[in-house]
Amino acid sequence: MGQPRIVVATHRGPFRFTQESDGTFSAHQGAGGVVSALGPLLRDHSEEVRWVAAAITDDDRAAIHAGAAQADGVDLDLLDLDPNVHRMHYELVSNGVLWFLHHGLFDLVRRPRFDARFREAWDAYCDVNRTFATSIAAAADDDDIVLVQDYQLCMVPQYLRAERPDLRVVHFTHIPFCGPNSIRVLPDDVSRALCGSLASAPAGFHTARWGRAFEASTREVLGNDTAAPWFAASLGPDLPSLENVAASPEARASAAQLEDEVGDCFVVLRTDRVEPSKNIVRGFLAYERLLETRPDLLGRVVFVAMLYMSREGLPEYLAYGNEVEQAIARVNDRFGRDGWTPIILDLRDDFARSVAGLQRYDVLLVNPLKDGLNLVAKEGPLLNQRNGVVCLSPEAGAYDELGPAVERIHPYDIEQGAAALGTALSVTPEERAERANRLRALAGARTPADWLRDLLAHA
Repeated sequence: MGQPRIVVATHRGPFRFTQESDGTFSAHQGAGGVVSALGPLLRDHSEEVRWVAAAITDDDRAAIHAGAAQADGVDLDLLDLDPNVHRMHYELVSNGVLWFLHHGLFDLVRRPRFDARFREAWDAYCDVNRTFATSIAAAADDDDIVLVQDYQLCMVPQYLRAERPDLRVVHFTHIPFCGPNSIRVLPDDVSRALCGSLASAPAGFHTARWGRAFEASTREVLGNDTAAPWFAASLGPDLPSLENVAASPEARASAAQLEDEVGDCFVVLRTDRVEPSKNIVRGFLAYERLLETRPDLLGRVVFVAMLYMSREGLPEYLAYGNEVEQAIARVNDRFGRDGWTPIILDLRDDFARSVAGLQRYDVLLVNPLKDGLNLVAKEGPLLNQRNGVVCLSPEAGAYDELGPAVERIHPYDIEQGAAALGTALSVTPEERAERANRLRALAGARTPADWLRDLLAHA
């Protein structure tokens, strides 16, 4: 018997397809952190790796029907899901319920409400997960390793166990996992199904904190004698890829433009999706309070906010985007003056520009309410050229690794947040260099290859 193959299951695939004017299809690298981490590791081993993902766009589905959903270096199985079923799976359950639950975003006085519409969406979520499992089961050889990724595919392990108990299945969750009180927000049968499926195979998380929360939640809903095997395996940055982007003409042009915009000011940077869990508005409130209490910084510091819109089909995200823009306008109207804009907003989804920003910052602000890891907190120190200080929320999974070398910022405490930003801007050059060296060592301690080896070791 030969070596087992690896089957990777992700919601988004490693490539998206575009139909050209002549009817042919071109493949472009897919978006998303999971794809970015796994793609370079697996792309040159198509004889050993099969990748199962959902068709996301109309062009993806057209490529399937034309037999053109193929790309060099990947044995790709793109699933043609019913668009309405897929929408309910992704928007209503994955993002509208599970993301909100695990990030603690529900306003429990008003949401969630689990009604007939939710039940229809939950059935759709299960249908999509069952389609993934059936596709994997049909194509996998005996004892193949199946690496199932993230919260959109939580039911796949259980369905695979039923169809193919010989397969070596691992599920990895890239977001936080809620605790035992929060898991009870879900309908009883839904929480039992989710926890039961994840407990049927080794479950991976970026930190032990989320693993312990998963274990406690599983015991809460399934009983204290339930075995819930889990492991922690933090993802590290792909430094060679980052350095290639940093050396690109696009990043160099962005760096020059940024220098023109900020001059010799200190730069506080954040680069995020416009996403409520990222806590963007409170970051601006802390900066506003800093300017109130430190008039010596007026005209000497610029907050560069590199943001891009996300999940605009959800009303909460649209409303939060409006709050972000209102907060920026208030700070700029209050403190701005000729020749100095306190907050510079850039809404382009431009990775090369983000890399240029990470090279330039004096302070990197990463203050999420809750985050499975937050790879930017690791990428920034490895790219930065100014011994920048990272202000990091302890609710980011990366804090468990980087804590000794960052400036802790409380995600809810505006006064403490302002003080943390002030401290970060006031660190002496000698201390900045010492902290930056420690931070680079911690941030670069793990690579995507280390993470993948850990997943395979638990299969």
